[in-house]
Amino acid sequence: MLKFTKHAEDKFDILNKYKVYFTREQIEDVVNSPDSLEIKEKFIFARKEGIVVVYQEKDGVKNILTFYPTSI
Repeated sequence: MLKFTKHAEDKFDILNKYKVYFTREQIEDVVNSPDSLEIKEKFIFARKEGIVVVYQEKDGVKNILTFYPTSI
């Protein structure tokens, strides 16, 4: 199960101001089938197609904290 935090929900509007557009489906796809995963302390960084999603997993729930575009 995926859950977006308030910050992650707000991030769509924040990025839209800079003409960067992502959909919920794109973010969910990065989490569900990433090209790469990196774990730093209690945070998981999923990367795919120029998007990084930062989330935490607890009791089978993936809490999406934030996401951002990347060129790498």
